[in-house]
Amino acid sequence: MNHHFHIITMGCQMNEYDSDLVAQLLLSMGYLPTSDPLEADLILINTCAVRARAEQKAVSILGRVLKQKRRTPDLKVGLMGCVAQQRGGDLFKRFPELDLVLGTREVSRIREHIHSSESRSRVLATELNLQPPASPNASGYFRSRFTAFISIMEGCNNFCTYCVVPFTRGREASRSPDDIVEEAKHLVTEGVREITLLGQNVNSYSYGKEEGQCRFPLLLRKLSSLKELLRLRFTTSHPKDLSDDLIRCFVEIPNLCRHIHLPFQSGSNRILKRMNRGYTREQYIDRVRDLRQAVPSIAITSDVMVGFPGETEDEFMETLDLIRQIEFDNLYSFKYSDRNKTRSSTMSGKIDEWEKSRRLGLLQKTQKEITIRKNKSFKGAVVEVLAEGLSRKGDQLTGKTEGSKIVNFKSDSQLLGHIVKVLIKESSANSLRGECLDSAGGDQIY
Repeated sequence: MNHHFHIITMGCQMNEYDSDLVAQLLLSMGYLPTSDPLEADLILINTCAVRARAEQKAVSILGRVLKQKRRTPDLKVGLMGCVAQQRGGDLFKRFPELDLVLGTREVSRIREHIHSSESRSRVLATELNLQPPASPNASGYFRSRFTAFISIMEGCNNFCTYCVVPFTRGREASRSPDDIVEEAKHLVTEGVREITLLGQNVNSYSYGKEEGQCRFPLLLRKLSSLKELLRLRFTTSHPKDLSDDLIRCFVEIPNLCRHIHLPFQSGSNRILKRMNRGYTREQYIDRVRDLRQAVPSIAITSDVMVGFPGETEDEFMETLDLIRQIEFDNLYSFKYSDRNKTRSSTMSGKIDEWEKSRRLGLLQKTQKEITIRKNKSFKGAVVEVLAEGLSRKGDQLTGKTEGSKIVNFKSDSQLLGHIVKVLIKESSANSLRGECLDSAGGDQIY
């Protein structure tokens, strides 16, 4: 009788990649996936701890899953990822029914941890000194997908004062470029047409020494030559590591999407210094100018935080001013929250929740106006879209432009996996809508 597994994935794209890795390893053990947790013999929750709300949500989901375990004692339940890494054995004290606690670098050893759980009641594994694993490259796993992720490195050495990543994912460790290229080749043979390279600080990727060293721009060039790889993306970049060579890649590599996610976090130099970000407001603006001079059409998205300890009203206004100056295509914005072990959690000058919410609301209103105006400028334009799947309503196809704009359009499902031309008819704050100009078998399909 086959066992079934169900994985609940929370948070970032890195977690999505880790969940796919675990799923492939479980399939190699004879487990079968199920979308219904009530059918599962094993439930794994892959967690995020970057922000307080994400951690609270993970604990809430775990509580609900353990209620199911009390009704079906043979069910195994595991917590993976950042919350598991951060809380470790304390989770067993709060949740005695929990079977596995697997840290961020232990997910690749899921098979041995499952076997260990069969011989003893609990498994705790939170080693952070493990090297990033090679993908199992399971045949058929990605057969129905046209986009996929590849993790090229783990961890971070920056120690921004608000960030838990160095504590939950360890120090930077880059994967072999040969392993990464082999994984990309496998994905392409499975039908994947767009690959996004992942890392906590992806543009600090570096493997090897001296003459044999491979830095991030060289890795991009190696991957870009793969036949049938229509698009290549990467995230997340750090402004201080955005080199001239990387900017040239946007000009010289045809299938590298003209889009960069470049978090700035604050528009105030004093706050950036307290955050230990390693650049100034002026340096950030200069890098954006260099990007736009090289590729005028490049889309730029970013992360920003409000309410960092000690942030004054004037410093918040500096952030708003930077947003208005740069005019990002989109922003991911958050309220500051204390995270365990971080330096900012002990800083004075904490901002109350009401004020943080006020600032966040004003910031999001400002960015929404910019995004709506930018999206309206696409009306009447013809854009190239990789058809990825069905829209949420299921009556249209959906995909993204090079600049990561979501586009919905009516078309034949035979165009899935192809880049097609779409005439934009309507826009909103979140997406574009248009008419596909290509048909199955037409000459314009890539």
